[in-house]
Amino acid sequence: MSIHRLRSILLIALLLFTSQFIQAKILLPSVFGNNMVLQQKTNAAIWGQADAGKAVKVTVSWNKINYGAIADANGNWKIKVATPGYGGPYTITISDGELLVLNNVLIGDVWICSGQSNMEMPLAGWGKILNYEKEISEAKFPNIRLLQVDHVTSNSPINDAKVANDGWQECSPKYIAGFSSTAYFFAREVYEKTKIPIGLIHTSWGGTIAEAWTSAESLKKMADFSAAVDKFQKSAKNPSTVSYEERLQNWVKITVDKDSGNLDGQMKWALTESANWKNMTLPTLWEDAALKNLDGVVWFTKKITIPENWKINGAKLNLGTIDDNDITFINGVKVGETVGYNIGRTYTIPANLLKVGENVITVRVFDSGGGGGLYGDAKDLNLTNASAEKISLAGEWKYKIGLDFKNIEPKPFEENGPNRVTVLYNAMIHPYQQFSIKGAIWYQGEANADRAYQYRELFPAMIKDWRQKWAQGDFPFYFVQLANFMQVDNAPVESAWAELREAQQKTLALPNTGMATIIDIGDAKDIHPKNKQEVGRRLALIALAKTYGQKINYSGPVYQSNKIEGKQVFLTFGNSQNGLKAADGAALTGFAIAGADKKFYWAKASIRGNQIIVSSDQVANPVAVRYAWGNNPVCNLVSNDGLPASPFRTDTWKGLTFGKK
Repeated sequence: MSIHRLRSILLIALLLFTSQFIQAKILLPSVFGNNMVLQQKTNAAIWGQADAGKAVKVTVSWNKINYGAIADANGNWKIKVATPGYGGPYTITISDGELLVLNNVLIGDVWICSGQSNMEMPLAGWGKILNYEKEISEAKFPNIRLLQVDHVTSNSPINDAKVANDGWQECSPKYIAGFSSTAYFFAREVYEKTKIPIGLIHTSWGGTIAEAWTSAESLKKMADFSAAVDKFQKSAKNPSTVSYEERLQNWVKITVDKDSGNLDGQMKWALTESANWKNMTLPTLWEDAALKNLDGVVWFTKKITIPENWKINGAKLNLGTIDDNDITFINGVKVGETVGYNIGRTYTIPANLLKVGENVITVRVFDSGGGGGLYGDAKDLNLTNASAEKISLAGEWKYKIGLDFKNIEPKPFEENGPNRVTVLYNAMIHPYQQFSIKGAIWYQGEANADRAYQYRELFPAMIKDWRQKWAQGDFPFYFVQLANFMQVDNAPVESAWAELREAQQKTLALPNTGMATIIDIGDAKDIHPKNKQEVGRRLALIALAKTYGQKINYSGPVYQSNKIEGKQVFLTFGNSQNGLKAADGAALTGFAIAGADKKFYWAKASIRGNQIIVSSDQVANPVAVRYAWGNNPVCNLVSNDGLPASPFRTDTWKGLTFGKK
């Protein structure tokens, strides 16, 4: 087919498409359509566009009342319709002289489902949750309806969203495979327990920050974001003439040029004298070791000895996962390079590169934000050969900072990307704020973990922002606390993820909120836990108890207070009427204790009624206790029905992310 003919066909298709809208008498936002769910027991808004001055009539089959409005000078009209208790299917008829009929409409409860990739994670596709094929085949719930919102950004609030699958669809194997697994399992549990039809508006985007989901008006009230909003709004009016790709390329060049390990374009530290370098035990995130607030380039090097009887052929260098990017050398020669914080590194070594005796492995690690370094499991850090013989590389390495990014210009932001203030609120939340809802569920926080103290203010501000914009009062807002992830720590350490979980816990001070704790079902190697069934179920337990009035437990033990008596600390817990126990029936784990020197040690812990007694022989005068405080803590405190206790600490000492913006 010729290019000219193809262009002609596309032009004809475009003209046909646009002519449909030119001729249409009534235009409705994408949230309205066949198979939709309207919120029960409310005055639900229905709105759209018609010719200016036209009389628009709406008739609903559940009450036969005729509702009317006149389109204003811009063609906008809006009608509020009284909805009954749940039921259906019904029809909605809209007319300005020509009829538009919406069929198979249910009355039930509508939930907004938002956040980043763990909310977005589909049953199939890139998600492939536990037993996904079976779950998809059994997902036949015509009274659960799905609306999938497409990824769109906007520099200002818009009135309609782009959606997939031609709008609302019944829950079926065809449509559930690519839908949010967390949202689906939440809805399934609620529906099976209440039989109320559920409408899910899924509007999320992987890897996104909470400030992108918050309105400009709310962000401007926060000192940390006011200037960013002003700069964003100014740049939106005067976009850069230099592309993001060019600006990013220039910035990366600066990081190479300013790297002390690079001299005149040569990676001099790939093989250099390292006796004066400092020591670090790997694997670990360097924030958990000596480099608390460093984003930048760090060089690591280690000397190993290959014995005479060790077969060099078929050798592979395994470095586990590295955050973010690496360039790796052996004896000064580059053997591999990988971009990505969650990708395991395995590099094949040329046979003539290794030698019997001393060899030098050097890794240049580039980290643009958050945790950095070789952080995988110790067992994955090794050199192997074709005979499966291994030389462990875990343990002491030498390191030296090549570049601290504080000393160069900030990384450029993408002018059309999702991680900009307010752009996802504008395009993927604002269009729904006239639409009546029951509540919202939210799974996000990973992208804000390196600014966890800031999240203490940002997250509640976002919730209040949405509630103010929807004008439905303090509607239910239930969220998921971050799961356990990354390497298990051998000793108690500081953790940005623990601080983010704490910020989420503190957000429960807002009315009508709830938090699903999933500190027990994460995955050390996967930021996207596969057991989304349990995530959705725990969110549903909160809704069933707090929104639907069922007398069920929805939370694990909740820390309340502590009392110090000699070498022991007595912790008192709320929501302990179901009892306290160790999940595996073994001794309690996950507790750490410290004295005034702020050095934490693993502690012994025992249960006495609704209290836990914590102590350590290494701490004679304790002042603080922490539980499940780490990226991937080993912890097992649960209620008798198996719901885990949320991580907590009794101290208020400044953490890793204090002051980070």
